[in-house]
Amino acid sequence: MSKITDPAQFGRVAVVMGGSSAEREVSLDSGRNVLAALKARGVDAHAIDGIPALLDALRAGHFARVFNILHGQHGGGEDGVLQGALESLNVPYTGSGLLGSALSMDKTRSKRVWQSLGLPTPKFAALPRGADVHVAAREIGFPLIVKPACEGSSVGVTRVFEEKDLDAAVELAARYPGDLLMETLIEGDELTVAVLGREVLPSIHIVPQGAFYDYNAKYVAEDTRYICPGLQGEAESELRMLALAAFDALGCSGWGRVDVMRDRAGRNWLLEVNTAPGMTSHSLVPKAAAAAGITYEELCWRVLETSLDRDRGIPGGRA
Repeated sequence: MSKITDPAQFGRVAVVMGGSSAEREVSLDSGRNVLAALKARGVDAHAIDGIPALLDALRAGHFARVFNILHGQHGGGEDGVLQGALESLNVPYTGSGLLGSALSMDKTRSKRVWQSLGLPTPKFAALPRGADVHVAAREIGFPLIVKPACEGSSVGVTRVFEEKDLDAAVELAARYPGDLLMETLIEGDELTVAVLGREVLPSIHIVPQGAFYDYNAKYVAEDTRYICPGLQGEAESELRMLALAAFDALGCSGWGRVDVMRDRAGRNWLLEVNTAPGMTSHSLVPKAAAAAGITYEELCWRVLETSLDRDRGIPGGRA
């Protein structure tokens, strides 16, 4: 249920999009959709491209709050840097705070937190630059996944089934900033669960036509199938509970999306949390919201509402 009905209560809203991360184009697509949805509901919303322009506008007093739809790190607004700046300026914003954003962006640290709490996540190895990847691979075992530890949208991700293909996978992942992550490849079903405030939306079972849900399947292909809810009965309830536990463990709030693999034996394995998920025509959170009877415009409104909790000093969405 919506908390407020008058769009004037939000004040002037900056919808920050684009930025300088590897996910810039996806963010611009998401941002255009969010901006149109908020305007359609009467919100005084305006597009801002990137963090420097946003901070200039905020210091000049142009906006009351921020809808953050930047994706990724290094100017992508999803790694805690923007959140820290907004906290220092006392400007309320959507999504997770500094800690939740930073932890979620770093997949290695996310997995260490889950591991410490006994939450299931695939066996993994953190790979600093220059690490012996072949030793790590023999420890993890094939098949495995190699990916940048701090990127999203499946950029730089490779499934590796044999050692002869390992070096090429590492070379691809190393094109992106930061350390690498190697983890066991869980063969089974790809699922994702969206969290909106404290509501857990129906899961989605993603069925790509290719080998896995890569960048093309996410944003380009029209033949990826989405089954929602992804599971039924007790299995669905257990998955949603696990997703919320994973979300809370990383200090996340407001809204987000938890990605999971379900193996052939029916066991769920946590992969990552996205604290500013995509909102494009192909994106998953709008699909889950639709299955729960929430229109795209209403979804954007409710995400924006999570920033109101920060007006009252409550971490977004934990009220």
